[in-house]
Amino acid sequence: MTVKLGLMVPANNTTMETELRVWMDGAPCRTLRIPRGKGLLGPAEIPAYVEQALELAKAYDPEQTDIVAYGCTAAGFIGGPARDAEIQQKLTVITGKPVVTTANAMIAVLNHIGAQRVAVVTPYLDLVNERLRHYLAQSGITVTRLDSFKAETTDALAAITPQEIIALARETMTTDADAMFIACSQLPTKDILAGLESDFARPVWSSIKATAWHAQRVLAARVAA
Repeated sequence: MTVKLGLMVPANNTTMETELRVWMDGAPCRTLRIPRGKGLLGPAEIPAYVEQALELAKAYDPEQTDIVAYGCTAAGFIGGPARDAEIQQKLTVITGKPVVTTANAMIAVLNHIGAQRVAVVTPYLDLVNERLRHYLAQSGITVTRLDSFKAETTDALAAITPQEIIALARETMTTDADAMFIACSQLPTKDILAGLESDFARPVWSSIKATAWHAQRVLAARVAA
């Protein structure tokens, strides 16, 4: 059966649809783009951003959608696990379909592989990075080291290359980390994860790969039921 995927991302995101479809075996995808400004999302911007996402989600046709991915990592974790779960539930009610959030997918995959200590790479500013640390801590996951590109605009975020991510990941990985997570669904990671895993001899996951894995797991569970 061909999975019909719905994806919600910030309007500036130029990476997630392409990479997510590869991780999900070429699944057809309808992407809805959530309006936002040029600055990176922070706590002050999240309420309006979420409300726009909820309104946009009404456009999904249940007959043409099997599962919806809420693909903004920061918009999920900034409010904490309870707020992320609330957004997921509201999207489920609106769309009538199962919904996975990238923030929850991150926790799901790290728990699945038994990673209690992780090294983290992000593009975020310090305030958002602290929210990410707290979100992980609330799920029993310790950050051994976090390094960031500290992109201040969506243009700066879009300019980050796979080679730059590799370089920062190598600086960030610690000997006591069980795994590495590269957070943000704009960062291009599809072609570099396997090489980093080989370098580190430990799992390396990204926001996009985690979302694909979690969506496939949710769909498989529904079929099995």
